[in-house]
Amino acid sequence: MLIGEVARRSGVSARMLRHYERLGLVRPTGRTGSGYREYSEENIRRVFHIESLRSLGLSLHEVGRALDDPGFAPARLVDGLVRRTRERIAAETELLTRLRRIDASEPAGWEDVLRTVALLRGLGSASPGARQRAALSTAGDVPVPVPAEALVEAVLAESDPIVAGALRWALARSGGDVPALLAEGLGSPVAAVRERAVLSLVEIPGEGATALLREALDHPDAVVRGHAAPALGARGVAEAVPALLDLVVAERNDSDAAEALGTLAADPGLAEEIAAGLAGRLARAVTEPSVRRRLAQALAEIPGPTASRALAELAGDEDRAVALTAAYVLTLRRPPAAGPATEDGPGPGV
Repeated sequence: MLIGEVARRSGVSARMLRHYERLGLVRPTGRTGSGYREYSEENIRRVFHIESLRSLGLSLHEVGRALDDPGFAPARLVDGLVRRTRERIAAETELLTRLRRIDASEPAGWEDVLRTVALLRGLGSASPGARQRAALSTAGDVPVPVPAEALVEAVLAESDPIVAGALRWALARSGGDVPALLAEGLGSPVAAVRERAVLSLVEIPGEGATALLREALDHPDAVVRGHAAPALGARGVAEAVPALLDLVVAERNDSDAAEALGTLAADPGLAEEIAAGLAGRLARAVTEPSVRRRLAQALAEIPGPTASRALAELAGDEDRAVALTAAYVLTLRRPPAAGPATEDGPGPGV
């Protein structure tokens, strides 16, 4: 059978068949009297074998070994192909993600594209300094079009606290539906990722972030709850009060929790509710001086008679540190005493 007929039957071009011959993969059985190559049925079967192995991603060198080396193990070959294919898919997926993010940044021209590519490379750098510079570049003299998805991915993976702070700052300025992107992080099986997600939400303004923080009050992760409650208190969300009281008792973000309770207590009606809650926690903490001391400190931020009564009771506490703390807070709550009268009239405060 001549080379043209082999090409028609196999779908392999005559040029490629000659290339296979030069590599020693297919050797024609002979030549005609006119010098044309002649191929046997066995040659054609070998061509089909070569094409089948090439379709799996083998190089022509590997094809030759697979067909001619009896010691060439198919299992090892397939393992290598699986590994290379996974690496290729990962590289292609990374490229696709990068292209989508560039597209999402809506570049106005190639300069925007190049700046966004540089930003994405910086965010993925092994150097903390380079990652921080990339985050800060989003608000430079020439702001880089920044895909929020890329910033969310970076902040959820960032372990360096300084870089994480820069990324959260950039994320809060990025716009877009950032809370929805961070929601997945709250459900991560990795505790560190959940904490990074809630810390990022704390810095995101708007109702979307507030709604997610409200949901986080019931999160099974105490760390997530511990960050969400003070942030909600600072936003004036009264729903956070029970969680804030629990944080004070548990000595977890207790300073932030006490400050948030003080912010909420600016509402007189809510101030009495908070004071009653703190007093109720006191009744259950009689054997824990450290808890009573933290509750006394929290009561310092709460106006009203209920808080004053609770502090007066603590001023007589058997634990000296608790008593001193409560007594000091009470002195701060009392109005200044009237000064002595003079011949010009009553003293100050009268």
